Amino acid sequence: MQKIVIAIDGYSGCGKSSTAKSVAKQLGYTYIDSGAMYRAATLHFLNKNVNITHTEEVEKYLKSLHITFQTNPVTHEQETYLNGENVEQEIRTMRVSDYVSEVSKLKIVRKELVSQQQRMGVEKGVVMDGRDIGTVVFPDAEFKVFMTADLNIRAARRQKELQEKGTDVPLEKIVQNLAERDKIDSGRKESPLIKANDAVEVDTSHLKFDEQVNLIVELAKKKITEKQD
Repeated sequence: MQKIVIAIDGYSGCGKSSTAKSVAKQLGYTYIDSGAMYRAATLHFLNKNVNITHTEEVEKYLKSLHITFQTNPVTHEQETYLNGENVEQEIRTMRVSDYVSEVSKLKIVRKELVSQQQRMGVEKGVVMDGRDIGTVVFPDAEFKVFMTADLNIRAARRQKELQEKGTDVPLEKIVQNLAERDKIDSGRKESPLIKANDAVEVDTSHLKFDEQVNLIVELAKKKITEKQD
């Protein structure tokens, strides 16, 4: 069966990553978490005390940035590795969340990570989620999805996700963080968060997780069938 590239973009807290993972699993595709890559880059700069306003300093530490993904043999979940170290839990903390949008809007960082992502998708049969996958990373992707949801619903989901990992953050702080990230991501000069003209919009505000996954899988299967015909 011929394979395609599936690009899933949208706002934080819409369930992009978990949805993309499940879609990839159902289709037998490879899942690439672009958001985790930007979070890993942010953690790298934080740990090195990099002043991200200094281009030369960012460029210097970007050269020592090596991001890979490995499947946990016990949970069978994909985990993020930064320079050989498992950072899956650390990159999901508010410490990283508070700075990831600032790092993500840097042209030099986006250029490097987009290049890595494009190499990952050469063979097709991949599902990648992020904010500029359908517009910049894979503008020729056969199937594009743009996910959205109510801000307060997104914040509640993120709070639950953090609580499940043992971190309790006030809902107001998460709402503020998401609103600020929306503003930065949508307004940045480099690869702003926008819906691709040929993307299907999916509002997950009132959808159960299985419903949004099944909807996207069915739409993807139609695209795969169309490509074969």
